[in-house]
Amino acid sequence: MTESDKKKSLAAEVREFLSTRRARITPEQAGLPVYGGKRRVAGLRREEVALLAGMSVDYYIRLERGNLSGASDSVLEALAHALQLDEAERTHLYDLARAATPAGQRPTVTASRVRPTILRLLDSMTDVPAYIRNARFDILAANGLGRALYAPVFDSPLFAQRGPVNTARFMFLDPASKDFWGDWDKGADDAVAFLRTETGRAPHDKALTDLIGELTTRSGDFARRWARHDVKFHRSGVKNLHHPVVGDLALPYEAMELPSDPGLRINFYTPEPDSREREALALLASWAGTGMAASSGSWQSGNN
Repeated sequence: MTESDKKKSLAAEVREFLSTRRARITPEQAGLPVYGGKRRVAGLRREEVALLAGMSVDYYIRLERGNLSGASDSVLEALAHALQLDEAERTHLYDLARAATPAGQRPTVTASRVRPTILRLLDSMTDVPAYIRNARFDILAANGLGRALYAPVFDSPLFAQRGPVNTARFMFLDPASKDFWGDWDKGADDAVAFLRTETGRAPHDKALTDLIGELTTRSGDFARRWARHDVKFHRSGVKNLHHPVVGDLALPYEAMELPSDPGLRINFYTPEPDSREREALALLASWAGTGMAASSGSWQSGNN
């Protein structure tokens, strides 16, 4: 992609993000008076956003056309306030503005391997499923219980001839994903929003761009969600899974970034003591120990 193409792509991203955020807010929600007559737009008009943000209409139009270069923090904060952006959306706006500067046009560094100390940490987590992934949803390493929990993903025909194992590809390209994820629609919404967030942090990540292009082309479900321009952080929550061996699971999870390994994070599941999920994981650990799933040390991408 040429520099000109990159600038056009960034401008389009800014334009669509701001216009979709503007379209979802009604004048009533923004505290603006509504007069008679039919409105031609679903949400706020450009001049209304400019009023709320305390800037000229011409300047806001310039911003919405994709020109965030030179926008100060105070301008971005006023815009975030006017559009009622949440934390993830505000961060995404700042990421897009950063990408428009010369410093932000350099490739973002992302770790590609899991360090031995992190692998030893995974091995020590014997009673909870855990794995390491990057922001493209490539699973780079997993402990034995994590490998067993995600057996339907690891065993997908998608990854028989190509790697790495990728939960986004599994979700949108393997029909079995709708059996594995108990709430597939929510999982799909979240996955796309996480990937959209990453495009702001690492706009020049070719592997990320290739993944999005592949999923947009091959999955209508992905393409429809991608067009919404939603963003979201992946930090904690409850994941509903249907495992072929232990059945339905509602597993609280945490996703923690690894500060020394840019772009990598560890995901782990921590069910309540004495819960059905805790019993199910104990059963799953026993099943994994029979040899039907990897259980001897941590699994690492490239060594499978």
